[in-house]
Amino acid sequence: MGAHPHGDGKMTDVRTMGFTDVRATNLAVVLRHLRTNGPSSRAAIAASTGLNKATVSSLTSDLIDQRLLRETGASGNRIGRPGTALTLDGSAFAAIGLQVAADRITALAVDFAGDQLLLWHRAFTSPPEAAGPGRAISAIIALAQRAATRVRQQGRSVLGLTIAVPGLVDDRGMVRLSPALGWSDVDLRGPVAGSLRQPDLVVTVSHQAILAALAERQRAALAEDNLVVVTGAAGIEAGIVVDGRPLHGARGFTGQIGRLTLGPAGSPTLHDLAGIEPLARRALPGFDPESLTDLGPSVEQISVLARSGDAGVLAALRDTGRHLGQGLAILANLADPSVIVLGDHYATLAEWLIPPAEAELAGHTPAPGGVRVVASELGLHAAALGGALSHLDRVDHGRSIPVTA
Repeated sequence: MGAHPHGDGKMTDVRTMGFTDVRATNLAVVLRHLRTNGPSSRAAIAASTGLNKATVSSLTSDLIDQRLLRETGASGNRIGRPGTALTLDGSAFAAIGLQVAADRITALAVDFAGDQLLLWHRAFTSPPEAAGPGRAISAIIALAQRAATRVRQQGRSVLGLTIAVPGLVDDRGMVRLSPALGWSDVDLRGPVAGSLRQPDLVVTVSHQAILAALAERQRAALAEDNLVVVTGAAGIEAGIVVDGRPLHGARGFTGQIGRLTLGPAGSPTLHDLAGIEPLARRALPGFDPESLTDLGPSVEQISVLARSGDAGVLAALRDTGRHLGQGLAILANLADPSVIVLGDHYATLAEWLIPPAEAELAGHTPAPGGVRVVASELGLHAAALGGALSHLDRVDHGRSIPVTA
């Protein structure tokens, strides 16, 4: 029933049990404290969380037994006898995120401590739009199986796997519409979950921008409960976090801001005016979108030309940044984020896009203090990272816990 041996001979059952009582909730409180604050003594955990020392001692003993925590030496942050520091234990469990793009699949795994275990990229032999979903799903399954096998060979059990997809994804893992992949009404979760042959393993499919937002919140030191991540690699999409929770909407179809029309009926959409591919068309006279699926080289070329002072490229960037700022202003007025993060290809061009975007924001958002616009530092695989981190988040917030025997 999903049990896997570890190097020390222990067996780990990756079945999850719900956190339904006060004690289980308190276990999650301890895990969240250590995830946020790093190694801490039992006394420091008690002081920070409000739990009494005896309760913390009992909770941490359980978490050590479950191989979720380990002792890591003396803590010097107190007067008198030093306490023993506790930290998250990465030895027993891992989580996997897969990110599907028009040109490649990315697999990323982290251990329970959040340390990266693997980062793989696999190019599609032909674009998903041309090959159809069947071949693409077969490639996704092959990479998922390979990643899960590698993690288990390292002596860790898989907590879960999440697949990030551009477009509209419902809460059952159906890709309702993904123009970037050429898919509509494709069941992605079912075939992948079935192929892993572990019925109790949590497998989910989610919108890539939402997962990128989760990664930014947990890994980019933003520490913001209200933020927006805007991605441009597959049309303009936004991942929105409000009061610390991703905004999914009734059907999971939030964040499709590229479809906004700025002007009367029939006017260009935000994607037409501020998308990466339209920018490349304006900035690079020889750009042929039909000849490639990876916009990365074109974006790098735009960056090089901008640094050299190319007047046409700089004008195209200013125009794109201005229109992008108008779209960001709509998001800011609706969601009231503290910060807006420009992800993937937008991050590469952020130094030229942010000034005109911020000027538009200032003119269209009445809130005092304005909204910060920053560039992501997580690269093109932020959604894969967010997918992996989502399973650590499930444990940290008491929705499930692995049981070690």
